[in-house]
Amino acid sequence: MADIDDIFAHVPRRTASKWSKNGPGDLEDLAKATAAAKEEAEDRVFAAQKSKALMDQKIREFKISHSLVVLFFLWVAYTQLVGVYLFTRGFLLTRKVLEEKSECKISPLGLEAYLGEPETGCWHPKTFDKAVIVIIDALRYDFTVPQVDADGVPSTEHYHNNFKTPYEIAIKNPENAFLVPFIADPPTTTLQRLKGLTTGTLPTFMDAGSNFAGTAIDEDNLIDQLNRTGKKIAFMGDDTWTALFPGYFDIEHPYESLNVWDLHTVDEGVLTHMFPLLHPDNSSSWDVMIGHFLGVDHAGHRYGPDHPAMAAKQKQMDVFVQDLIKAVDDDTLVVIMGDHGMDPKGDHGGESQLELEAALWMYSRKGVFGRVPGFEVPPKNAEERSVAQIDLVPTLALLLGLPIPYNNLGGPIPEAFIGPDGDKWDNLAKVGRLTSSQIENYQKSYTGARNDDSIAETRTTKLWREAEEKLKVDQMQTTPDAWRATYETFLNHQKETLHVCKDLWARFDLTIMLLGIITLVSSVVSILIFGRGISGDLKELTGWFAGRCFAGTAIGGLAGYGFHFSGITEQGELKLALFGSAAGGLLAFFISTTSIYRRLQHLFPTSIFSIMALLFTVLQGVMFAANSFTIWEDRILTFFLTSFGAVAFCYSFRQEDPAMRTLGASQSIIFMVLTRVASFSRLCREEQMPYCESTYYASATSSVSSPFSLILLYFIALAFPPIVKSYYTGTKSYEGPAQLYIGLALQLGLFFNALYWTLDSADNGEWIDIPTASLKRAKHTIAQVVLGLAFVAGNVFFAWAQPCLNIQIEESSPSADDEKTTDKPSQAATATTAATATTPSRSMIILGYANLHGSRSFLLPVSWYLGLALLQKPLGGASMAALLWQILALLEIIDSNGLSDSPIGPVILAMLGSSYFFSTGHQATLSSIQWESVFIPTDVIRQPWSGLLFAGNEWGPQILATIAVPTLALWKQPAKEAGLMGKVVRVCATYVAYHATIATCTVLWAAHLRRHLMLYRVFSPRFMLGALVLLISDVVMVLVGVMSVRWNFLSVGEVFGLVN
Repeated sequence: MADIDDIFAHVPRRTASKWSKNGPGDLEDLAKATAAAKEEAEDRVFAAQKSKALMDQKIREFKISHSLVVLFFLWVAYTQLVGVYLFTRGFLLTRKVLEEKSECKISPLGLEAYLGEPETGCWHPKTFDKAVIVIIDALRYDFTVPQVDADGVPSTEHYHNNFKTPYEIAIKNPENAFLVPFIADPPTTTLQRLKGLTTGTLPTFMDAGSNFAGTAIDEDNLIDQLNRTGKKIAFMGDDTWTALFPGYFDIEHPYESLNVWDLHTVDEGVLTHMFPLLHPDNSSSWDVMIGHFLGVDHAGHRYGPDHPAMAAKQKQMDVFVQDLIKAVDDDTLVVIMGDHGMDPKGDHGGESQLELEAALWMYSRKGVFGRVPGFEVPPKNAEERSVAQIDLVPTLALLLGLPIPYNNLGGPIPEAFIGPDGDKWDNLAKVGRLTSSQIENYQKSYTGARNDDSIAETRTTKLWREAEEKLKVDQMQTTPDAWRATYETFLNHQKETLHVCKDLWARFDLTIMLLGIITLVSSVVSILIFGRGISGDLKELTGWFAGRCFAGTAIGGLAGYGFHFSGITEQGELKLALFGSAAGGLLAFFISTTSIYRRLQHLFPTSIFSIMALLFTVLQGVMFAANSFTIWEDRILTFFLTSFGAVAFCYSFRQEDPAMRTLGASQSIIFMVLTRVASFSRLCREEQMPYCESTYYASATSSVSSPFSLILLYFIALAFPPIVKSYYTGTKSYEGPAQLYIGLALQLGLFFNALYWTLDSADNGEWIDIPTASLKRAKHTIAQVVLGLAFVAGNVFFAWAQPCLNIQIEESSPSADDEKTTDKPSQAATATTAATATTPSRSMIILGYANLHGSRSFLLPVSWYLGLALLQKPLGGASMAALLWQILALLEIIDSNGLSDSPIGPVILAMLGSSYFFSTGHQATLSSIQWESVFIPTDVIRQPWSGLLFAGNEWGPQILATIAVPTLALWKQPAKEAGLMGKVVRVCATYVAYHATIATCTVLWAAHLRRHLMLYRVFSPRFMLGALVLLISDVVMVLVGVMSVRWNFLSVGEVFGLVN
């Protein structure tokens, strides 16, 4: 009671003395008054303490229930991750790597074979002592041969008729050089191409994902054979080589390779270090020199092939080749090659023929090369004649006197062994036999390693026997025709083995695939039951489910791990433990639903909008069964979204309130218009040609943004913040933090965004005479400011921000109204004090009360939009603004039509994210990946930040849509409505269910169509996209979306109290 005593200790003494002079009666009244005041004060303190204790209890209960919601969604994400992992392990198989290595003293032909020393040649007499091997990254074959139109006029494209020297020498001196199309095996990522060029093996589709995680090659390869035979190797250029072959090079000068905006650093480094080593005084310091140029590839990625920068790079390479052939001696082999090509806009992934067609040019001062009859001049294109890139491995090995790497599947290139007169078929037959014998040994070893007797006796073995028998006969005839027939027999053996191996590595582990499918399908069913099949408040059941599901997961994981030791299956313990844990958790969920069977409800739609939600999801899932529908997914999504807008427009006229009717109809029109406008931003995939025209870049052959898109960014910086503000002023919510977010941070950030891309375009087009280094520093500083404002300051401020409210006091004429407060979600809440005869009534108006939760919740998508828009190209940034506007329109449509409990909101929001994935210049193809986005705020790769920047660019629309999901349940909802947290859980579960359904459908169709011709071109990339979008949505939903709800409710609760 010390607090009350303190209160009365401050009573003025003169008052007490006044009472004491008036007699005992007055003192008695004073004592009574004092006691009454003291009792009233005690009641107030007690009430305040009780109220505070009650509030603290509610906060604790809310935090516990929220944590259980997070745990439940983490369990959902875990089961989906397990399903994706298991299916991927069975579907995207990797090739088994054999540890055997070829030996110089052990020929694959046995004792009868030629055996020499490394100095003279191990399996075959060597032709050259030294070699200079140069990779010009993305050197497409048509870059190297003359290109003319139908009238014989030279092509005017920037990428043609600049790199002339290889073709001219091959024409003038055919014995000194030859030029052929050099066909890569997809995927055409640089790391996988280098593996193929050094080992002679084929990559698998799964290998494409390791382009940025290069690990040392542990199988037999040319670099290892050079080391084992005592050769000195010098290297300069792309640092991928040092990642693949650490410690192999005697001299090395690696350069960062992933900064595709840098055209010159790597190339200048190669030129700086190569020519001093070519000087005769330094000839003893190397035997093989490797240089890897990146300028042509980076020019394609940055500008597209049809750009002056590409012409400049090609001319630089042409001068380099001229200088190189002057610097080498007669015993040095020169190899100039591309590792892959590029598509019309400069990208590569392996989808189109142009991406696979590289060039190969071999040169020697001494005339040792020849021509295959009928191909005396370099082919015009790959359709006339080509060689596979894996053929380079046995060719280089035999020319340099090395053993052929054990895992090689390539054959010798005829021009290198047929002789200047084109008649040394005996030599070609001998090297063909050497290669085939090594391939036959490899196939037998691989069969034994796999314990697969089904491929032990194949057609290749029969071809090998036929070739050996034919050799015995033809050796007695010794005629060129006989030797040619022998060579062709060995060639057929090599090609058939290659075909068998391709088929072998396309096999699938159906058991693991099935376990993954079962897990994903069960996960979809469970989240559908949870989100749409249970009535009432979901918040109170979330913790109940979470505890049982986690217990089931733990028990199932232990059971799966123990099942591995039963000997019933040969599957690994990790796969069985993961499947067991997922199955245990799902089984626990389904069993738990039987305890609440009274709250279960059917999943069949009962309204037009729930029917649309189901129909859109099912149709989109079914369309992945056809490659044509999958290819045109962007147009189909546009149709679905427009259809929703049209139905919402018509439905709005059913509203009785004119204001709501007008609001619903107008926002439906805005929704449809924005859908159509966004569809004009597109990047066409090859399969859509010629029925699609790309608009995302300045042209179809460019990777540079158009000036119009830059102007659009400045217009958005001026016009878009007022548009967002208008959605707040409608409910008088543009108060407090909304003014800071929208009026200041958003407008300033969008201006910086436009400024960044203006400087970038100025750098690309050399508009202003400012050093490139200064421009880069300015760009990076601006980008770092915007990203810090969006992701750091924005998140921190959101966590501590007050609701978007303001208090306004108004005085009115005297009134006898009692004090009253309303919770009705009008534009503002009022509290009025009663008037007296002399005092006017005073009204306290709470501005923003009508959208108390929604206005604050939407500030987080606004903040993230700012950062995600910067990570897109200019037209992509404009598309992200349209997406945010369309989300606002969707919120108003949902509210005006009373659809907050319908599944249509989360489904349409998810479809918006998928649709804008295409509008931001992406496709379900490897070649559409915008790798350069990781260099927007910096010049170097820094993990994990570079990975996060890449994810923000690639899946920015889906991330933004996911962050906005909780707002669907909070927009214009009564502040003290019971069960509001349960509504948030329901919309989040419905959103996850949509993505899980789409991912599961892509998995099912990829499995069903695993022998389809378009599997690795259409169905596999779409399955990978669906799986990644699902997992990213899960992570963002838990870490950002659901966590934002915690901050939102606590912020509002501090002012108005928490409601259970």
